[in-house]
Amino acid sequence: MTPVRAVRPSRSIQPVMFLRYTLRTGASVFALSALALIIAPGYFVELLGLEESAALTWSMVLIGVTLVALTGNMAVVSFVASDRGVQIASMVMMVAAGGLGVTTLLIPAPFTWFSILYALVGFGFSTAYVIGLTRASLAR
Repeated sequence: MTPVRAVRPSRSIQPVMFLRYTLRTGASVFALSALALIIAPGYFVELLGLEESAALTWSMVLIGVTLVALTGNMAVVSFVASDRGVQIASMVMMVAAGGLGVTTLLIPAPFTWFSILYALVGFGFSTAYVIGLTRASLAR
């Protein structure tokens, strides 16, 4: 009689769970950004190297309020959506995060440490979504 080998659980996170965690992490980052934009829009403008104006400050607050909605949607999808729903939301966020990175680099001001960091965060999340979506696709 041959001994039965124990089955080891995979050490890597399941592909769709990786996307769920990426959505949750992104929601947390957007929540912090939303708070900063709503509470201190002028400081955010200054960090980006832009000249402060009433119109720009108002726009930053409006973006902050919009990020609150996006934060909530990302969190809800990450917790309760089907695997397919998570993948579709991740496709949208992959494009949005990459767009955030590109748009930040197109800022009409000299680069600051913050604008470079903000662009890198966008590209980092976009890359995480590409990795997660590729893994989910290969796991089928």
